[in-house]
Amino acid sequence: MIPMTPTDAGHAVDAVAPTALDHILWGVFPYVVLAVLVGGLVWRYRYDKFGWTTRSSQLYESRLLRIASPMFHFGLLVVIIGHVAGLLIPKSWTEAMGVTEDMYHFMALSLGTVAGVCTLGGIVLLIWRRRTNGPVFSATTVNDKVMYLVLVMAILAGLATTLLSAGADLTGGHGHDYRETVSVWFRSIWILRPDVAAMAASTFAFKLHVMVGLTLFMLFPFTRLVHAFSAPVQYPFRPYVVYRTRDQHPNRSERVVRRGWEG
Repeated sequence: MIPMTPTDAGHAVDAVAPTALDHILWGVFPYVVLAVLVGGLVWRYRYDKFGWTTRSSQLYESRLLRIASPMFHFGLLVVIIGHVAGLLIPKSWTEAMGVTEDMYHFMALSLGTVAGVCTLGGIVLLIWRRRTNGPVFSATTVNDKVMYLVLVMAILAGLATTLLSAGADLTGGHGHDYRETVSVWFRSIWILRPDVAAMAASTFAFKLHVMVGLTLFMLFPFTRLVHAFSAPVQYPFRPYVVYRTRDQHPNRSERVVRRGWEG
């Protein structure tokens, strides 16, 4: 009989003895990522405020951008909400609210698939636009190419975990329940007690998805993705823009004022 290890309010997963590599990947690397993320954001804000931008290429091409950008961003928004709900809300809480495992699984698979496909379709269109449009491609840096590569890998890895879970359901089995492994490990990081054993018990697909995701967050401060941390806080308090007409109204004054650049 395989021994079981409790993870989340009475739920259990198959116990797996963590290796030295597991301790490095799931016990040390997350804190390295956090240090680089926070330190990189502080450095970028202090020394590269002018570069804290998306470097928009809408001026070069806007027709395809109007389709691809909303598709990518709205799909990504749903993906982020799903990740926050799945990683931060314990399984016992959703069960206490009357959400059964089948209900949660159905919502996660259906919304996750739709959001993942939209996000992937949006990023593919954005890459196609960037590659086929001359001025846009000329404005693409090596930094952008690396960012796109890691971002696409993260999306594909996330879709793979969703499709594998859906495939297990179709064949009458049960997909891997990440809320008993990945979610437990994720929450343990923030209390400085990483549950390496919980992450070690996860499947290879989820481990790959998490590793690519951590790499993406480590690159975040040094790419155009940094604009995600921007917020128009000062917008409501901005000064008014004063407009002055150039029309002359002789009835207001008998003297015509000549501008300095006029002969």
